[in-house]
Amino acid sequence: MKDFDVIIIGFGKGGKTLAAEFAKRGKKVAVVERSEKMYGGTCINIGCIPTKTLVHQAKIASGMKGLTFEEKSEFYRQAISIKEEVTSLLRNKNFHNLADHPNVTVYTGMGSFVSPNEISVRTATEEFILKAEQIIINTGAEAVIPPIEGITDNPFVYTSTSIMELTTLPRHLVIVGGGYIGLEFSSMFASFGSQVTVLEGYSELILREDRDIAASVQETLEKKGVAFRLNAKVQSVKYVDQKAIVTFGDSLTNEVFELEADAVLLATGRRPNTEGLNLKVAGVDVDARGAIIVDEYLKTTNPDIRAVGDVKGGLQFTYISLDDYRIVREDLFGKKEKKMTDRNPVSYSVFIDPPLSRIGINEEEARKQNLDVVIKKLPVMAIPRAKTLGETDGLLKAVIDKESGMILGVTLFAPDSSEVINEVAIAMKTGQDYTFLRDFIFTHPSMSEALNDLFT
Repeated sequence: MKDFDVIIIGFGKGGKTLAAEFAKRGKKVAVVERSEKMYGGTCINIGCIPTKTLVHQAKIASGMKGLTFEEKSEFYRQAISIKEEVTSLLRNKNFHNLADHPNVTVYTGMGSFVSPNEISVRTATEEFILKAEQIIINTGAEAVIPPIEGITDNPFVYTSTSIMELTTLPRHLVIVGGGYIGLEFSSMFASFGSQVTVLEGYSELILREDRDIAASVQETLEKKGVAFRLNAKVQSVKYVDQKAIVTFGDSLTNEVFELEADAVLLATGRRPNTEGLNLKVAGVDVDARGAIIVDEYLKTTNPDIRAVGDVKGGLQFTYISLDDYRIVREDLFGKKEKKMTDRNPVSYSVFIDPPLSRIGINEEEARKQNLDVVIKKLPVMAIPRAKTLGETDGLLKAVIDKESGMILGVTLFAPDSSEVINEVAIAMKTGQDYTFLRDFIFTHPSMSEALNDLFT
């Protein structure tokens, strides 16, 4: 039995930042991480950092005209190598930021509750018990594997994690799922030079977005060569003669089709990673989706155990996990004034090319709530900076309360939208009405100044 003040299960953004905070305050901290490849968490190793590194390389690739497929494949191999270099550097830095601190001990192994304040840790060589009065769960989320015939142990089938280890550019990539993850990878691989087909089970793409935004996204990706098959229900994935054969049916016509592919990506969502934690013995409850139930201060149904990051459900972003850290920090060491319900609305970006970014409600949601709103739109082709970049696809859209002039939501499908949306967020968070952005003095030419015209 080894005693600590705090045990943190998982080396993600919220957990690692809390570990450093506790250690700084003289607490003895144990951090349990099941894989040496995951020091630093999802974002650094299999999420935002590697994908955005590849998105950047794919954008470079899209501008390289006249290359053979073999030349494109070589560039892709180099891009994977760059991605590996970036993630390895950050993983090593994150490990040593904690492991080198005298108050922190990092254990690489599987952690599982054996009582409300005890964790069994199974490493490659031994098994032992850790004990602490304060425990933080930060185990993240994992890919959802749908029940499709033939995908188990199929060498041509990948998740969003494993496909980033693929060093050979597929000539034809089939993506199962047309959500945000599927669209991001479709844009990336099409830019690298793959033929990409997206199989989406619904009749429309990205149902969370307004139909005009979704249509603009689809049109832009189709220009890149991405093919969409809607109402597609995948039945099986078999491999024959070093190829994958994807069989799917059209749910409207009941027709059955086959596609030959070099790789198949399952982009069917992610779910909280709680398997093996033995939460029941700790008195920690989960909801119907498997997410750990927490209160506004991130306490679970056992108040001595908290959950931060993706494992508690909701928005799965590293900046949410970082904000979870702030909530716990302020609850334990501050004035207890910060809580989970304070942070809405939260912006997000999907890194297709161009990025799709949004904050607040969209037009469809406003109409369903019977709100009296003004809708403003601006095509990207009308923005001077977009013309200088040679990137004129996309659409900007704002939802404004008619009486008060307050901004209820903004969607930006445009170059640099992942940066510009933060300016909108600041305006909304500080209670500015739409005229603040309409009349703000932005630099020229910039994508930000498009907000002047959007809100006119």
